[in-house]
Amino acid sequence: MENCIFCKIINQEIPSYKVYEDELVYAFLDISQVTKGHTLVIPKTHVTDLFDYDAQLASDLFSRIPKIAKAIEKAFPEMEGLNMVNNNKALAYQSVFHSHVHLIPRYSKNDDFSMHFGNHQADYQSDELKQIAETIAKQVETND
Repeated sequence: MENCIFCKIINQEIPSYKVYEDELVYAFLDISQVTKGHTLVIPKTHVTDLFDYDAQLASDLFSRIPKIAKAIEKAFPEMEGLNMVNNNKALAYQSVFHSHVHLIPRYSKNDDFSMHFGNHQADYQSDELKQIAETIAKQVETND
């Protein structure tokens, strides 16, 4: 895609710090380096976000992630955990609109990275949760 920074990285029009590459997937260091070893994994096919994936593309990309994550873990044995983050659409903090997965090594609770999951369990009754689940399940069936 024209003017896509990640497509330009794949095509070597812009330099990157490559971690992994095969015919379908490219992985490279995020220049922000939220933590040491912060890596982006992208499909070589331009897709905007997860909503543009088909089953094959998802398999191609996500099947490589454990290999890359294990390599990060071996490279940095002091690492105590890893966050895998995939933001989709602007409201969900996607800033580059070529789908990508962040692999963010965690070294301590004092890393400059955080996530917050609010607990709204008290806001939903069992019948509401059942209705939400049924609504989503119906859509899963129609997307097969």
